[in-house]
Amino acid sequence: MRYFLLSILLLAACNSGGRDEQNTDSYDLITQKVYVLRQVKPVAGDTTAAAAQQKQQELISYLEQHQFTRHVAAKDSLLFRRSNGQEVIIELPVPQDTWESHTLIVFDPQKNPLFVNLHKGTEQIDEYIKTK
Repeated sequence: MRYFLLSILLLAACNSGGRDEQNTDSYDLITQKVYVLRQVKPVAGDTTAAAAQQKQQELISYLEQHQFTRHVAAKDSLLFRRSNGQEVIIELPVPQDTWESHTLIVFDPQKNPLFVNLHKGTEQIDEYIKTK
């Protein structure tokens, strides 16, 4: 009997009825099928930046072919809200190099966000799209 009451209390605690509404003003709220990038100003003559930008643009073209739309990060605090109500918060650190400043994050509301490795090809995006 004691375990029965304990299990009922545990279920009641897990099913609190509603989701706590949190203040999202300090976050860049993302709920759509998008890829997120930072606004980066090009540096003339920097071959590393040019290579990173070219690789980023190749992946952006591929994402847009798969109906992902552009979202420029307005803040360093991102809140991804999935269609099932789950939320994922990502705090973007200050970029340490050119490649980090060209980071892409892919988000489908049915899934968790994916950080795209610019050094890898489109296989990582294909795998993300295929997973349920």
